[in-house]
Amino acid sequence: MEGLYQRNRIYLTNEEQNFIKTYPLLIAGCGIGSNIAECALRFGFENLTLIDGDTVEQSNLNRQNYTLNDLSFFKSERLFKRLKEINPDADIKFHTGYIDHNNISALIKDHKIAVNALDFASDIPLYFDQLCQEKDISVLHPYNLGWAASVAVITPDSENLQSVSGNFNELEMVKFIIGDLKSKDKNYNWLESILDTYISEEEKLSPPQLSVASWILGGICTQLLYLIATQREIRKFPDYYIKSVLL
Repeated sequence: MEGLYQRNRIYLTNEEQNFIKTYPLLIAGCGIGSNIAECALRFGFENLTLIDGDTVEQSNLNRQNYTLNDLSFFKSERLFKRLKEINPDADIKFHTGYIDHNNISALIKDHKIAVNALDFASDIPLYFDQLCQEKDISVLHPYNLGWAASVAVITPDSENLQSVSGNFNELEMVKFIIGDLKSKDKNYNWLESILDTYISEEEKLSPPQLSVASWILGGICTQLLYLIATQREIRKFPDYYIKSVLL
């Protein structure tokens, strides 16, 4: 393996390392997507498209891959700059607008896997999944659960998030995960307590999230990108991945 990736040896074959180098990935949403994008790039995925119309805010710095120098700049642009500093030869593109019904088809075109880290403020995230399924593109949905991280994988032949709820959002997904874990006697009582406390807050704020889960998600998603790209077996939604640092 070349110098940049020589420490990846044994974990990946030379053929796999060369193959993923040009494998086209779409990062839709550069909040939690910023952590995933860097981990994927360092692993060897060098063909990345970054999309986000948001700018970096101070509240992002507790968990997203940005610094004080990035405040008020477009997330996708600053993430592009950071990734190019890591690997200037990587084929990275960025878009500083939001995904909508007019541009979504053009933006997902020619990609093999997408990370859907879009805010559920409209029907776009669900339409994104639907269109990706039609175009034979697998989609990763990452969820920051503070001390834990979860990822759902939507494939062309899997169920989609609307099977959980016709009016799906991140809160519905967390409820779904908690219910499933309880049915399997998995001890995630702390997560249910966090959810209950968040719901009962008088002031309606964005959900609490930690840097811990953001970096776990970088690892989980990068492994899934590798497994999907090399056509290995994965869990498909409604199954999902979850990892916690709590013992």
